[in-house]
Amino acid sequence: MADDEQKVLDALKDAAKPMRPGEIAEATGLDSKEVSKILKNLKSADAVCTPKRCFYAHADYEKSSE
Repeated sequence: MADDEQKVLDALKDAAKPMRPGEIAEATGLDSKEVSKILKNLKSADAVCTPKRCFYAHADYEKSSE
């Protein structure tokens, strides 16, 4: 896994709540377009989930909220 992907996952895990891509970009210091690409890759790998439209969360969030 790339360093930037790990930064995004760590930010989502630390937040303990769903975040918008812009919030993730702020938290990680990455460009928002780069964050969007990373989120797309992580979503296809089932590492992140989308509990509601335009919000992303770590895959563990979905399991803990059931």
